[in-house]
Amino acid sequence: MKRILVGLVALLVLGAGGWFGFNIYVQHRATAEVEAAFEQMRSGGGKASHGKITFELASRTLTIEDINVEPGQPQLANVKIAKVTAVGVSQPDDARFSANSIEVSGVEVAFSYTEPTKLTANYKIPQISARDFSGPTRADGAPLSGSIIDMYRFMLAQYATVSASSIAVPTVTVNVDAGTGNAGSGDYVYAGLSVQNVNRGKIEAAKTDRFTYSLDLAQPGKPARMTGELSGLAAYDFDATPVRAALEQQGSSDDSFHKVYRRVTANSYVVTTAPGVRVQVDGFTFDDIAIRPSKFRPAEIIALVPAEGSTPTPAQSRDIMEKVADFFDGFQIGKAEVGKQTVETPQGTGRLNAVKYDRDKIALEGLVMPLPQGQLKMESFALKSFSAAKLMRWAASLRSPGQPPSPDQMLGLFRVLEGAEIKGVVAPYKNTRQLVTIDTLSLNWGQLVGSIPSKANLVVKMVTPTDPANPAQRPLIMAGVDKLAIDLHLGVAWTESSGAFALAPATIDLGNLARAQARFALANVPRSLFTIDPVQAMGQATQVETGAFEISLRDSGVVDLVVAQFARMQDVSRDAARSAIVEMIRAQGEKIAASNLDARTAVDALAGFVETPGQTLTIKLAPRAKVPLLQLMQLVQSDPESALAQFKIEASTGL
Repeated sequence: MKRILVGLVALLVLGAGGWFGFNIYVQHRATAEVEAAFEQMRSGGGKASHGKITFELASRTLTIEDINVEPGQPQLANVKIAKVTAVGVSQPDDARFSANSIEVSGVEVAFSYTEPTKLTANYKIPQISARDFSGPTRADGAPLSGSIIDMYRFMLAQYATVSASSIAVPTVTVNVDAGTGNAGSGDYVYAGLSVQNVNRGKIEAAKTDRFTYSLDLAQPGKPARMTGELSGLAAYDFDATPVRAALEQQGSSDDSFHKVYRRVTANSYVVTTAPGVRVQVDGFTFDDIAIRPSKFRPAEIIALVPAEGSTPTPAQSRDIMEKVADFFDGFQIGKAEVGKQTVETPQGTGRLNAVKYDRDKIALEGLVMPLPQGQLKMESFALKSFSAAKLMRWAASLRSPGQPPSPDQMLGLFRVLEGAEIKGVVAPYKNTRQLVTIDTLSLNWGQLVGSIPSKANLVVKMVTPTDPANPAQRPLIMAGVDKLAIDLHLGVAWTESSGAFALAPATIDLGNLARAQARFALANVPRSLFTIDPVQAMGQATQVETGAFEISLRDSGVVDLVVAQFARMQDVSRDAARSAIVEMIRAQGEKIAASNLDARTAVDALAGFVETPGQTLTIKLAPRAKVPLLQLMQLVQSDPESALAQFKIEASTGL
């Protein structure tokens, strides 16, 4: 029995010794692995140190204290970490490890840049927690230089090798110093950062409860500060693969769009600048954000930024704008909507219900803006076929050192957009208490020949007060007309295959006066006529022939207005004035009819139109043979009767 007890004690001692020996071995191996990783950091010329390393075998818990990394490149980040604790650590192979959870505390990160401008940034992160983490035992490569692009490239490369079910960061504080006299210095605070399902460069969801900042604005002799708060920021289905391709040092030939985010949203955004100036946005949503790696090249833009204290030359500015245009060519948003916006100023409060973007159309809805004369209201304003890249290229084309923009450059705006539309405007009219109302103001164009549209459509529906200060409108005011209701439709189009150019229809409706409609056609219009060169245009205009012309005028009060004005001028009754006008029309018509019998029909119709108010007068002109446009224009100036004789005339009136 005694021998058995002695044997058991010996076995326990040996087992305990073996346990502690194995634990020491594991501790040594863990320390060696950590030291190997730090040695890789040192091999780049930097410094990397750590404090105590412990490994608890039963729970497979690895703890590393007092980590300090100073890269060899001065522009890379210095990193300090008070403590890293990984629980449930395992190593499926020599290249990777995993952990049930990782807790990181006391993180400090410092960036310092001097080119192209001076900038330092210090991050403080008290706590980081990760669950179900898997990653490499050593960093895959190192940044090639001290550039910020190389740093991002390096970080994305590491990010593409890790996975975690969740990462939580309660707070992050950042202090940025942009240098004396430069805007951008200030403090940033992130609260409630959380990331769900990280998987080798992809993230299912990333959210921030609140992001606040306080910035110094560089205004000489006038210190100012901007504060802001963004709440409920969230991003869904992020994919870093296209971003990595765009940051490749040798460039990417991939000319296809790849989605980076499925959706980015925020609940609210508030900005305060000068005293009494506050901007609030009630949330925003961006869907289907994608980039084209061959065009989305942020490194090229950063390389063009002038050094601190230098001013870019016009040529450099143009190059920057061209690169920014390429950048926008490589950036795409499917849909975007910015919620209600409120701007409070000492002059009043402005509001905008929404800004919406859908592929190539951008619209502002529900604008209310204070003006010195009153308040401006607008239901909507839209730009059609809007492209930020095209806009930047057009703006860059205008920047010719020492030269004003040419007409062709100015006309380049037609390539940027395809139309604009304003609806529901109510605005004060000058310094009066009256209002101008615009139901619709729409202009569309297309079928560009060079920079010149060969097709356009204009619609104007509005009501404007008559202006006593305008001599041309005094007869209207004297007749009791205090406002004009305008309804204008104008359409022009050129057909290249037939050479026809048509104004059809052009309609203007002055609701309380008259409604006029005109149709006009030209034939044999060559493509080369669409030019800004006046010499070339005149040369090509010799081929153009005049087509049919038709005008109709519906009287809604304009005849009585003319009669009343004539009666006041002649100091006669209205009936006498009407009769006098009719006689003048007939007398003048007799002279024309002597050489053109068709003209008598038009004269009789016009006289009858004046005699009986409320009628519609219609006059049609059809060319008797080919009538060159330039020849007709010369005849109109020198011999109007001969010009009229070139046409067959039809005229009629009716109620």
